[in-house]
Amino acid sequence: MKFEAVLFDCDGVLVDSEPITNNVLREMLGELGWHLSPQECLELFVGKALKEEVVMIAARTGRDVDGRWLTEFQQRRNVALMAQLTAIPHIHDAVHRIHAHHNARIACASGADRFKVEMQLRKVGLMAYFEGRIFSGYETPRSKPAPDVYLAAAAALQVSPTRCAVVEDTVTGVTAGVAAGAVVFAYAPDSDGAALRDAGAVEIFASMADLPLLMH
Repeated sequence: MKFEAVLFDCDGVLVDSEPITNNVLREMLGELGWHLSPQECLELFVGKALKEEVVMIAARTGRDVDGRWLTEFQQRRNVALMAQLTAIPHIHDAVHRIHAHHNARIACASGADRFKVEMQLRKVGLMAYFEGRIFSGYETPRSKPAPDVYLAAAAALQVSPTRCAVVEDTVTGVTAGVAAGAVVFAYAPDSDGAALRDAGAVEIFASMADLPLLMH
């Protein structure tokens, strides 16, 4: 089918931020007495809004996890991202081609806070494609896996969600895109993507170089 708009997740789709953020989170959880391996931490938190996981963190650590802790996490995370962040391979060309092919009807719909999303897009040189069309799960009633942020993006572009393609990389995000009624393409460079397909992704791909052709 021909899509009227393409909605991109940010972390793990546009920017390679998840290992960096994960390391900061693991370090801070360790300071609370909860020691996780990198893989355990990713499996628990990837694709989710950390603000919605603080109750679980407090329960597991027996420590007070409040707004100050979240603020410290964001500050330490931002320092690490500014020092280490890179773009996903081939994403600049993919976004450029999709932006042109869909007459600029693209958006970034992330579960992360707006400051982080905008900082990252500026850092890797993608902001020009998404300026004014960035949507944060922190600004919707519910974050992913609920569909709210994708519904907000589609509404702002004045496109039915069923006429949108969503590009995701996590089960949480795929679930959100499917719940919105969109057709979900899942980026899985390091796995066969079986869990993403089970969550409802219609296409699994391993390189962003392939994405523009999948969209046509």
